[in-house]
Amino acid sequence: MKKVFLAVALVLGLTTFAQEGKPARGEREKLTTEQQVALQTKKMKLELDLNDKQTADVKKIVEKQVAQREAKLAEMQAKKAKGEKPTKDERFKMKNEMLDAQIAHKAEMKKVLTAEQYTKWDANKSARKEGFSKRMKKGKRGMQKEDIQK
Repeated sequence: MKKVFLAVALVLGLTTFAQEGKPARGEREKLTTEQQVALQTKKMKLELDLNDKQTADVKKIVEKQVAQREAKLAEMQAKKAKGEKPTKDERFKMKNEMLDAQIAHKAEMKKVLTAEQYTKWDANKSARKEGFSKRMKKGKRGMQKEDIQK
């Protein structure tokens, strides 16, 4: 009986180590800038039924947005690596710049899209933002429950 139990434990242990787990959050391979732009543009073309000229214009807008986002991310990661934390004024300035960029992005999209397409794009954007907020709240609640249990 001991030998059977030992054999089962050994087999279970080996199979557990043999399985590849999912990469941890943030360790996934990231898409290149060109891949991100291509996917986002195609998705918008499908959702909004864009014509070729609109698709080209949207692609330019998305390229600019992705480049700005990556530059800002690299800047923030460099500061984080140095151990620097932004001051209140720097955080205010960053949030203000982010909101200005969003306003400019909306204005550019409004120029390219028809009124109907723009309404649909704005609704889709709001729905994604709401879904993201729900996931974030769910994650925070999950963390609080874990902290309470400890």
